[in-house]
Amino acid sequence: MAKKLYTINTVNNFMDIIYTPHVKKYADEVGDLTVFNIMDDSLLRSTLDDGCVSPKTASRMLNYAKAAEESGADGIIVTCTSVNMATKWIKPFLNIPIINIEEPVAEMAVAAGKKIGIIATLPTSPAAIERVIREKAAEQGKEIEIVIRVADGAFDVLCAGDRPKHDAMIREHLYSLADEVDCIACAQISMSLLEHDELKVPIFKIGRSGMERIHELMNK
Repeated sequence: MAKKLYTINTVNNFMDIIYTPHVKKYADEVGDLTVFNIMDDSLLRSTLDDGCVSPKTASRMLNYAKAAEESGADGIIVTCTSVNMATKWIKPFLNIPIINIEEPVAEMAVAAGKKIGIIATLPTSPAAIERVIREKAAEQGKEIEIVIRVADGAFDVLCAGDRPKHDAMIREHLYSLADEVDCIACAQISMSLLEHDELKVPIFKIGRSGMERIHELMNK
C-alpha cells in the first residue's frame, strides 16, 4: 500500500518550483508514495517580517502537522529552509517522522569540507541552514568555517516568473564563492534548478536527497 506523504510549503508558486520538479518527480519514480500538499505563504512572510521563526509561526505549523497526522500521513516534509527551527520544535509532538528538506544537504556539506559556502536568495535562509550545518558538524566533532552570499532580490524575481534573471543574479555570487570554499550548500529548494557552469567545488542542491530521507524514515 502506498504511504501518504504530506508537504508543508510556504510559497504560493510551490507547484512550479517545488512539487513538480522535485516531489512529484520522486514520487512517480518510486511508485509507492501518495503526496498531499499544504501551502501557507504567510508562514514565510511572518518569518521574514520577524527576522526569525516566532512561536506563533511555529504553533501554526504544528497545527498543520497535526492535521496531516490526523489525516493519515505517514510522514511530513517541510520544504522551506527559513522555518526549519519550527520543524525542530514541533517534531516531539508528532508520532510520525517530519524533516526539513535541506537536512541531508547540511550533512553532505559537512562531509565535503571545512570551509563551507552558503548561497541564498532570502535573508532568513542562510542562518537557518547554517544552524543545521553547525549542528551536524558538532555531532562529528568537526570545526568548520561558513561563508555566506545572498543574491538579494533574486527570490522575488523568480516568483515573478523570470527564472533566467534569477539564475543570473545568483551566478554573480556563485562563481566567486566557489573560489573561496571547499563546497557550497544552496540554502533554498527554489535554487535547485539553477543553471550554471561547472564549478571547482561540489555544490549541494536541495530536493531529491530530502525526498529520499523522508521516504526512508516512512518505511522504517
